[in-house]
Amino acid sequence: MIQIYFLSIVCNALAGYILISGNSKGEEQPCPFLKDDTFCLVLGVLSIVIGLLKLFTPQGNIVILGDLIPAAAGFASGIILLFQYYRNKTTLPEEEGAETKPSLIRLLTIKRIIVGYIAVAAAVLHFLFPRIIFF
Repeated sequence: MIQIYFLSIVCNALAGYILISGNSKGEEQPCPFLKDDTFCLVLGVLSIVIGLLKLFTPQGNIVILGDLIPAAAGFASGIILLFQYYRNKTTLPEEEGAETKPSLIRLLTIKRIIVGYIAVAAAVLHFLFPRIIFF
């Protein structure tokens, strides 16, 4: 379905750009709505849903392999955006020595730039080569 294809490209590009540029309130952003937590929450949920739908509506002939990387990039970037939203809204007190403990949220927010570059690359390559295997 061509609508899911277009939404996958848009969600991957926007989520990747947000993950690369940072989502903290102190950083300068060219578009002020990208700093909004509600926008990031909605984009995260949409990225996860579109990533899952992308597996069931391939653009090419091969069902799963044709759209595997854009679907995985959308799913991963959506999860990281949701974790960032959760981290910004949580009011739990920090434990002593919590900085030395590796946690899933901390790991995902550290690696968010890598996932952001992968999501932007997947969006660009999926836009340029819609029927190639893995893109």
